[in-house]
Amino acid sequence: MPSRPAAHTKARASVLAALTATVLTVTGTPALAAADPGHPMNRAFERAASRFGVPRDLLAAVGYGETRLDGHAGLPSQANGYGVMHLVSNPANRSLERAAALTGERPADLRADTGSNILGGAAVLRGYADKLGLDARDRADIDAWYPAVARYSGTSGPAAALYADTVYTFLADGLDAVTPDGEQISVTGRPVSPHKGSLAATEPDTRSADYPAALWVPADPNNFATGRSAAIDKVIIHVTQGSYAGSISWFQNPTAEVSSHYVVRSSDGQITQMVRDSDTAYHARSANSSALGIEHEGFIDDPSWFTDPMYRSSAALTAYLCDRYKIPKDRAHIIGHSEAPGNDHTDPGPNWDWTRYMQLVGGSAGGGTTPDGLSFASYAVQRSGSTGAQVKAVQQLLNEQGQAAGTADGSFGPATEDAVSAYQAAHGLDPDGIVGARTWTALLSAGPAATLREGASGEGVKRLQRALTATLGSAVDIDGSFGPATTTAVRGYQTSRGLTADGVVGPDTWAALQAGR
Repeated sequence: MPSRPAAHTKARASVLAALTATVLTVTGTPALAAADPGHPMNRAFERAASRFGVPRDLLAAVGYGETRLDGHAGLPSQANGYGVMHLVSNPANRSLERAAALTGERPADLRADTGSNILGGAAVLRGYADKLGLDARDRADIDAWYPAVARYSGTSGPAAALYADTVYTFLADGLDAVTPDGEQISVTGRPVSPHKGSLAATEPDTRSADYPAALWVPADPNNFATGRSAAIDKVIIHVTQGSYAGSISWFQNPTAEVSSHYVVRSSDGQITQMVRDSDTAYHARSANSSALGIEHEGFIDDPSWFTDPMYRSSAALTAYLCDRYKIPKDRAHIIGHSEAPGNDHTDPGPNWDWTRYMQLVGGSAGGGTTPDGLSFASYAVQRSGSTGAQVKAVQQLLNEQGQAAGTADGSFGPATEDAVSAYQAAHGLDPDGIVGARTWTALLSAGPAATLREGASGEGVKRLQRALTATLGSAVDIDGSFGPATTTAVRGYQTSRGLTADGVVGPDTWAALQAGR
């Protein structure tokens, strides 16, 4: 997620929520699943399609492209959009209000109830079709809906075409997706030839001058500064909490006052550059002047957005930038937004696989460590085949806690995997042999559980700070001094885990940390 420079004080609006994504499971041309009375989302799509004359598969493909069929429990996206169909209420896009007017549904229901939300999405699509003059015969032709789908994106020009193209890719390839509730939603693959009309001429075809593999779609001049006041010395990894097309559109909006140099698409790793490397994008506050920002389409709480094509494409870009600007390929110079000084963001979050990413970049997953060998600015997922300083830290912690991980050599082999599994089983964790956020938290917090509060210092505070860094997915200074920043992190952790948020680390907070919560 980008952040404006410190000088900007206007509240940040945000990118439109998730529009494009890779197919969860593509099976060529799966048979269309009939509406099952026990399957509420399938029934909702059928009901909404019938009421508003929108092809059911088109409606499902739009919903999948918007949110991967995850309504996020009625919580708003950064664009203030809601539900599976991402009905939006912000100054640039009023699809929620439009849906309420067209359906008679209450805004509260459109936000929180999946059936109402899908009905609202169908109503908005039908409204766009009517404005475009599509009659009953046109509406029966799924290819004729392309301009209406583009308008549904809330964008225009190249970003709208990118959005609509992705929806039609889902229609062409077919979908066999599973919702967060375990319901299967299928869309039959078919030949498509969308009627693009004037949008055919808006598809971006200009290539980047800095990275020839990328498209070039410039951000609005109000959203970045020409030139730089410092030498480029780092790459910052972001997650959009929204979509590829929506991010591109937002960075072109002069009211945004945010931008990033590059945006990477989830489904295929396509890259669009929006700010020249030599100019200062507004993405990481105090680090803007010396950093290159790369946005990745998706949500930090859903690892399915972080696809193999995205990792590989982004890593190739980062390696190229590091080579071009003499940036060391380590975790002290390739960092997450959460690790940039003066930032309060949490992206890319605990689901971003730093070890894999750094291996693809051709660099080291280490960097940013203190002499103790256990303190890192972030804790990446470690698994069989991982190497580096963080694997060595895992091995050291396991050996200290009575698990036979073997020599702490920084190589995650069978002995380390067995030790991790045994440790997980002994502490009520899923014994999968993979060191993710929960296992890191339990390992790092293990030890004496003396009560700590602001003003405390010493090794116990360091253990606490390391564990907080691992579980919160954002850097906490690991200096052994329990100051105001540590108190804030403790309270945030306590609140998110349903504990008394008093900023004091007593038995309950230690117990939660040592259980990997």
